[in-house]
Amino acid sequence: MTLATRRALLAAPALLALPAGAARAQGQPWAPGRPVRVILPYPPGGGTDILARAVAEAMRPAVGQPIVVENRPGANGAIGSDALSKAEGDGSTIGMVTSTHTLNKYVMGNLSYDPIGDFQPIAKMTTQTLVMVSGTSQPFADVAGLLAAARARPGAIGFGQTEAVTRFAGTEFARLAGVQMVDVPYRGGGLMMNDIVAGHLPCGWTSTASAMPHLSTGRVRVLCVSTAQRTPLLPDVPSAQEAGVAGYDISSWVGMFGPKTLPVSVAESIHAAVATAYRDPALVQRFQTLGLEMDLRPPAAFAQFLATDDARWADALQQGRIQKIN
Repeated sequence: MTLATRRALLAAPALLALPAGAARAQGQPWAPGRPVRVILPYPPGGGTDILARAVAEAMRPAVGQPIVVENRPGANGAIGSDALSKAEGDGSTIGMVTSTHTLNKYVMGNLSYDPIGDFQPIAKMTTQTLVMVSGTSQPFADVAGLLAAARARPGAIGFGQTEAVTRFAGTEFARLAGVQMVDVPYRGGGLMMNDIVAGHLPCGWTSTASAMPHLSTGRVRVLCVSTAQRTPLLPDVPSAQEAGVAGYDISSWVGMFGPKTLPVSVAESIHAAVATAYRDPALVQRFQTLGLEMDLRPPAAFAQFLATDDARWADALQQGRIQKIN
């Protein structure tokens, strides 16, 4: 049994012990009268898209309706989030977003919605370690080699990113390492990984879910992980700190929301359906394959987490560690 498998099995009892609100919701099950639409503010093929479709499939038996993932990419996720904020609050339209959802408030101007106030939290779903990936055809095989190349040619080495959080991961890496690297934006993790595999892009920051399917090809390597310690999912890969970038520690998350008009009781009921799906052995195995950590939290706990996350980005803006994109 691998360490990742043991970790998932140890986490399973926590999924079985639903909080009181979710237990009440099980007595009043979520019963949408039509197919459920899951708005995903990102393009097909990326890690969040893969995750959303796996969770939707596992939830379907508990819902009794088809669950359709609708990709609405663009504007750093703002187009899809705007559509979700305006949806009916009857439980037939929900959405899944990454931590960029809260960060957008501090890096984008003139959002048409409030990332906190205009949404009803349903479930925090994952905690995600980010990874720096590169193609095996690149002239460097580790972080030290990458940094040497970046110092030899300031501004000539580009890093790919797909949203505000992975952009922050790249710019913070360069800042703490004391190198100049070019920010290369992509519309999704799948598109970025294609260029990594082909050798067109020196390196990039992405989720484990985007990177893992490519590791077995022998054409992609993970240079480091974003968290302060190594992840059991990639035990042989050093953290950025181990690789010489002192103070580097970043993680991301994926969460489920409804529009603010969604009643809390319905949000709790949807969370209960997610909790049921999280007990599905096939979904547990899928999380392990994608290198994702289950971190299921109900609406109230997710709301508290969001307040802390919002404060983190406000502080980063005040310190000048993030800047407005436009």
